[in-house]
Amino acid sequence: MTSARYSAIRTSLRTAAIMIVFTVLFTAVMAFTYQTTRPAIEASVQEEQMRLINEVLPAESYDNLLLNDVISVTAPEALGSGGSRRVWRARKAGQPASLVLETVASDGYAGRIQIIVAVGANGTVGGIRVTAHKETPGLGDYIDPKKDRNKIKPWVSQFGGVSWSQIEAARWTVRKDGGDFDYRTGATISARAVTRAVGRAVGYAVEHGDTLFAAAAGSSL
Repeated sequence: MTSARYSAIRTSLRTAAIMIVFTVLFTAVMAFTYQTTRPAIEASVQEEQMRLINEVLPAESYDNLLLNDVISVTAPEALGSGGSRRVWRARKAGQPASLVLETVASDGYAGRIQIIVAVGANGTVGGIRVTAHKETPGLGDYIDPKKDRNKIKPWVSQFGGVSWSQIEAARWTVRKDGGDFDYRTGATISARAVTRAVGRAVGYAVEHGDTLFAAAAGSSL
């Protein structure tokens, strides 16, 4: 009986030791893999960020390191609730050129629509892009130029060149609601959500531009 109990204890200890060794080795391998692949992952993320930014902001319009000149902003009423948003500051010869703001429309047909908006220091929209959404394929997803059937003049292109000083805040919505922006028949909700979110973001950039440009890189407002 004693021998059997001793044998069982020894087996349990050996099994536990093997599990500990396996856990340590697995953790070490995972840590090594993470450290090895981390630079490549970060580079991929930065490349994707720049790809999106370059779609709304011409590279020749700024000369600073845009990805290093970024702050975080919490402005639920203007940029959407649910956390902070990034704001990249573009500068030319040290002077403010444009802001690229993340914003969220929470009232899309299928939920949240994530957007980036480029706003010049003079209040003119450089361009917008929808970066994530769940709108109905073939109906409301035209808010994404990659899925818009009109490749010559995608729906989002109407925002480029529009100045905040030209349009009253209340008119940053679709024509169906008395606004100045087009929409596609049968998919008003998606267009309305994006247009209003863009209007709020542009208004915020114009009103708080000086503060946004003056904040220290990496800081939060």
